[in-house]
Amino acid sequence: MTTVSVDEIQQDFLGRLQKVEAGEKVIILKSNKPMAEIVPLRSDTTGLRPIGLCRGEFIVPDDFDSPLPEDVIQQFEGK
Repeated sequence: MTTVSVDEIQQDFLGRLQKVEAGEKVIILKSNKPMAEIVPLRSDTTGLRPIGLCRGEFIVPDDFDSPLPEDVIQQFEGK
């Protein structure tokens, strides 16, 4: 974690962003008080999930796509 003043970040904004991109957190100070925090985004938010992630953890029943019983439908509809 790095702390910088508003003036320091204005002088080398791209350099500070490169540090954030590398994984470092930057705290911006105004009058020696924290005013903002720049943190890297988590990289796992854009990755694809692997196929078969939960393979073997549950079984889909044969009647999975059959119509619901009437009482269940009425509960969904608030009747």
